[in-house]
Amino acid sequence: MPEKEWQDRVKGILKSELKRRNLSYKQLAEKLKEIGVQETELNIKNKISRGGFTAVFFVQCLVAIGALEVRLA
Repeated sequence: MPEKEWQDRVKGILKSELKRRNLSYKQLAEKLKEIGVQETELNIKNKISRGGFTAVFFVQCLVAIGALEVRLA
C-alpha cells in the first residue's frame, strides 16, 4: 500500500474516534493539555488533515480522549 494510503487510514482512524465521542479539535486540544501535551486547535487540524503525524501524537490523542481500544479494520 502506498504511503498516502497509510496516512489516510491512520487519519481516518483518529477522525472516527473523535467523531464517535463527538469531540472537536478544540476539545481535543483541551484534553491533550490535561495530559501535559501543548497543541493548538489549528495545529491539530493541520496535522490531522495532512495525515502525516507521528505515532506519539496518535497515541497521545487516543489516550487523551480515552480510546483504550482501536479497530484497525
